[in-house]
Amino acid sequence: MDKSLESKFDALKAKGLKIDLTRGKPGVDQLDISNELLSSEIPTHSPSGIDIRNYGEPLGIPEVRELGANLLSTPVENTLVGEQSSLLLIYQLILSNYLFGLQVPWKDQSNIKFICPVPGFDRHFRLLEDFGIEILTTPLTGLGIDIDAFKTLLAEHENIKGIICVPRHSNPTGDIYTDENISMMLEAGKAYSNEFLFIFDHAYILHDFLPSPSQTQVWELAQSSNVEEQTAVLCSFSKVTFGGGGLSFVAAGQKLFNLLVRQRTSMIVCPDKVNQMRHLEFLKNKEGILDHMKKHADLVRPKFEIAFKALDSLNSVIGKYKKPTGGYFISYNTSKPIAKRVIELCKEAGVLITPAGSTYPYFNDPHDSNIRLAPTFLSIEDLKDAMDVFITSLRIAHEE
Repeated sequence: MDKSLESKFDALKAKGLKIDLTRGKPGVDQLDISNELLSSEIPTHSPSGIDIRNYGEPLGIPEVRELGANLLSTPVENTLVGEQSSLLLIYQLILSNYLFGLQVPWKDQSNIKFICPVPGFDRHFRLLEDFGIEILTTPLTGLGIDIDAFKTLLAEHENIKGIICVPRHSNPTGDIYTDENISMMLEAGKAYSNEFLFIFDHAYILHDFLPSPSQTQVWELAQSSNVEEQTAVLCSFSKVTFGGGGLSFVAAGQKLFNLLVRQRTSMIVCPDKVNQMRHLEFLKNKEGILDHMKKHADLVRPKFEIAFKALDSLNSVIGKYKKPTGGYFISYNTSKPIAKRVIELCKEAGVLITPAGSTYPYFNDPHDSNIRLAPTFLSIEDLKDAMDVFITSLRIAHEE
């Protein structure tokens, strides 16, 4: 072992750091730009005359539904306003299919399966596991899912119910799916079954912080492939305004939309129209949202640049990563099976990182190599310390 590395690591441990790099949360400075929501005075009625204090409008205030439809390029009549996260809407969508189904409820079928790209979002995996749905995986290529691997899964398995993916700034790799990649996915899924669901969790549709490739709206691509009835597109304001205090949106084909509405009617007596109105008054329209997101980008970009600079100091023999142009994560792949060891060393030096394996179903990273970093929540100084610990731990683990 390089003695200088040992000395460096001991010096870092002596700092007594307590830094949490596990979740992709907005920093305090990002939350501050939405503080007007906390004290804003709003009218009691929406522009269309709806009393926001009372029951009613289970799909959301019309003006806010229109706002969501404008973000997703979806029909207003097929777009509803949900609670704080797209994840909750996805859960309700899966639950509605599980309990009722478009034809046969999933609970009455055996060995049902879903496809997830990897590395991927741990909460998607957990959601499917709750229903006992087997998770099949397809790799990401940098431009979207591996279409050949996707087609192989479709050829080899029966009763695959669909795919969940994050098509822009994918969590954690930052992949932006090309139009061609999405269209090929849609065509292959349609050929497999007219009940195959495409669930696009567009969590980072608004979160560019560097110049990013353009991307045709998913709904438009679904229309071109004639699979709107098999498609659901979602996004949220969880990282636009406040975590747990934002809004979410979902649009879906008519039968799928009706199924979701049926499920929500059993669960939710009345949506939070006060919060919907508060956001409408604050953000106003799509242009207002995009201006707001520029403020986020200016705060997030310097933190990612600090992380990029630290990672670029590493020899590519140790590992590789691709610089994301948006979203909240960096996905680092070690060249040796040392992810668990790196994270263990980081913890020893006072820096917590998302557990190894989290970006794979059942915590089973077959190469023990993928590590997810989340730079946004930390102050600049804490982030510099955290990256110093990570780089040092990585070098030590690689030498070991």
